[in-house]
Amino acid sequence: MMILRAASLASQWHAKQRRKGADQEPYINHLIEVAALVSAAGAGADVICAALLHDAIEDQDISAAKITHLFGPHVAALVVEVSEDKALPKAERKAIQIAVASNLSPGAKLIRLADKISNVRSVAMSPPVEWSTERRLDYIVFCRKVVTGLRGTNAMLEEMFDETAQAAQTAETARAMNL
Repeated sequence: MMILRAASLASQWHAKQRRKGADQEPYINHLIEVAALVSAAGAGADVICAALLHDAIEDQDISAAKITHLFGPHVAALVVEVSEDKALPKAERKAIQIAVASNLSPGAKLIRLADKISNVRSVAMSPPVEWSTERRLDYIVFCRKVVTGLRGTNAMLEEMFDETAQAAQTAETARAMNL
């Protein structure tokens, strides 16, 4: 029941948000994909809920206190752990993600790993129109650096990330050569 409540609230909170890609798919698709990946990795209900809510603080200004009230302190702590401080410049946020990856809790590592799989898939399948090939390749490199700090979390998700990143990189390289 808690997972369905998290999915319902996530769909409400992110109702007007779209993915950056050319397809402009509803943002809830990303949240459901991340939750499905952590679930497939054997995560418990708290981690699945946090996966559904992982962008609520940074993208929708939902407070950690509200998440605590609705889902408890463990779910809220996981969401806080994977939330970026949007007041910081993008380059600094990316550097922080790489630096702290190995220090995240096991549940936060699963969420971050699943998030990177979903994001790389999205960049490969429906890249933002304004992103050059170089920017897409740079994003894949960034994700690889984050995942380096997450190694040892879940072999299945790590292998899935590696395959996804390699396929995306190969496709981008081929696309660039055909230009």
